[in-house]
Amino acid sequence: VEILTSDIIEKARGEVDLELVDAICRASGPTIDWLVETHGIDLSLVDGFLYPGHSRLRMHAPPSRQGVDLIGNLTFAAEKAGIDLLTEAHVKDLFRDGYQITGLKLERPDGSSETVGCDALILACNGYGGNPEMVLRYIPEMADAMYFGHPGNQGDAVNWGTELGAGTRDLSSFQGHGSVAHPHGILITWVLLTEGGILVNANGRRFTNEHEGYSEQAKRVLAQVDGLAWDIYDHRLHLLGLGFEEYREANKLGAVKSASTIEGLADILGLPANELTATVNECTELSKGKIADPFKRNFTTKPNLTPPYYGIQVTGSLFHTQGGLIVNEHAYVLQKDGAPFPNLFASGGAAAGISGPADWGYLSGNGLLSAISLGRIAGLASTDLVHKN
Repeated sequence: VEILTSDIIEKARGEVDLELVDAICRASGPTIDWLVETHGIDLSLVDGFLYPGHSRLRMHAPPSRQGVDLIGNLTFAAEKAGIDLLTEAHVKDLFRDGYQITGLKLERPDGSSETVGCDALILACNGYGGNPEMVLRYIPEMADAMYFGHPGNQGDAVNWGTELGAGTRDLSSFQGHGSVAHPHGILITWVLLTEGGILVNANGRRFTNEHEGYSEQAKRVLAQVDGLAWDIYDHRLHLLGLGFEEYREANKLGAVKSASTIEGLADILGLPANELTATVNECTELSKGKIADPFKRNFTTKPNLTPPYYGIQVTGSLFHTQGGLIVNEHAYVLQKDGAPFPNLFASGGAAAGISGPADWGYLSGNGLLSAISLGRIAGLASTDLVHKN
């Protein structure tokens, strides 16, 4: 727990709620055990490589490593547990008596509406990445970026909370990604780069330290000509990529290009062959440790790129926002003066996260950690509250 906490705090440069980080990290292991042992969720340790910023292997995922399967498994487990899930029911308003939330109003696609009372309410409706006006207001540098999330993430939690008098924090924070296949719109795992690949622009030159987190790379890629860059790697890394369903799909659709020489790959990708060749040769020299990389990447720990070579045209994207309603270590939403609402909770993207105030604070997995671990904290706390009352 202490090592995970330290990794999160270091990535966020200390600009996080330390008590919240500690609570979420302490809940992480028991939550994974609970999902696997009690609810039969198929999760296993992702090994073979470390995600950026992590000092230990700790990431868990379904066999496919796809979010769609995780959501499907969680949905099935909820239904099996007898929990009613209402779809095509959009919450439009909350009702309160003072600071006590008493119910909500939901709307159906045909325009009809219903009201539902509650003893406690958990806001688990994610952030505001799907709301262009809010993105422009809070994250203007990503206003023109592709949004790689659900369009239903309209910022409802922040808007409702603000009206109720809740405090907010880190609304400028977000998770980006600098490797989305273009124009295919498929996420390409950053592991290709952390395990030895490089990222180049239209001039065939590197422009960033690829071993820093993929979140802050989104803006750097978008700053290149036409907002495009290219992942350059080799067959060893291609085989590693094939362990990810998204990469297999990108390969199937022709996003992945390959050639026996760097010059041949440059020709296929439309990059200047001389410059790309020079870049790869420079990386080979950097791997000897005799000269320093201007972007401060350490090239001595991974193998050099060898034929055949691979490349993918990519762009930067906004994945999800990290700011939200301020919550305490029990997931209670806090008022602006720091006092908790008596029965209002938030988790995941609805709550202010653990990634600091900007894209550079995001540690791989922070989003799911806040959703799953803080979600269970909210579930347990709200259950205790209802039972006490």
